[in-house]
Amino acid sequence: QVQLVESGGGLVQAGGSLRLSCTASGSILSLDGAAWYRRAPGEQRELVADITSISNYADSVKGRFTISRDRAKNTVYLQMNSLKPEDTAVYYCTANVVNRLGYRGDYWGQGIQVTVSS
Repeated sequence: QVQLVESGGGLVQAGGSLRLSCTASGSILSLDGAAWYRRAPGEQRELVADITSISNYADSVKGRFTISRDRAKNTVYLQMNSLKPEDTAVYYCTANVVNRLGYRGDYWGQGIQVTVSS
């Protein structure tokens, strides 16, 4: 069984920074591709950043957000700089994981709130 847990969210003023972490635990051999999504109130979930072989970003966050991973810690990060009120949303981590039985699958975290005040 694999679980993903997000941390690092909260309230920040516009122009500030936050670093989200997503740590996978359980029967894990490797954490490969991963992505961050977000859902603002009344809107559909959207892809924010994805890292498989290369990193990709939504146009709205390019130049401000950086996705990275630490394979040794089974952790994916989202560094968010120059935050804007429009970034306010619940952020979700998803990761492609190989477990110790050889199964490869996608897993999701529960989501974490990021609120950016004016």
